[in-house]
Amino acid sequence: MNRFTLPAAVFALLVIVLAIGIKHSPDKGVIASPLIGKPAPQFSLPSLTDASRTVSTTSLRGRWYLLNVWGSWCATCREEHGMLLEVRQSGVVPVIGLDWKDDDAQALSWLTQLGNPYEVVAVDRDGRTAIDWGVYAAPESFLVNPQGIVVYKCMGELTRQVWEKEILSRLPKQQTAKS
Repeated sequence: MNRFTLPAAVFALLVIVLAIGIKHSPDKGVIASPLIGKPAPQFSLPSLTDASRTVSTTSLRGRWYLLNVWGSWCATCREEHGMLLEVRQSGVVPVIGLDWKDDDAQALSWLTQLGNPYEVVAVDRDGRTAIDWGVYAAPESFLVNPQGIVVYKCMGELTRQVWEKEILSRLPKQQTAKS
């Protein structure tokens, strides 16, 4: 017997076991946010649409909201935009925009052309607030409860499936009755 046969067989068996485990993992592709169950990071940023207004976590406290991190430079943000407009129209939960590392004029043009799904848009020009929220890439959305606790994070595009299965299921029943 060749001296490499047994190690090669053990290695092949290990690869098979790991592949089966990964394939059947329910959390495959999910990166859990360390913010879940913790207070939302504090911020106070200028409003995109009203230079005299400030958007802050303090002003958002006391109600449910969905913080959506986006940028006019983001192709996937454009894909999810229609869903965000539907969420706004449903009236179930306000959508707060966090315009991340964007040009104000381009962001305003984007909202004028595509429609504005946001109750208010905070401008994160230097990206510091997105870092505090643990943003990897736009778009990302965070569901925050009235106590200011992050209860869910959606990495990537907010789809109808994510909206129905992940977000609506976390909201109080009287809140979802609006839709």
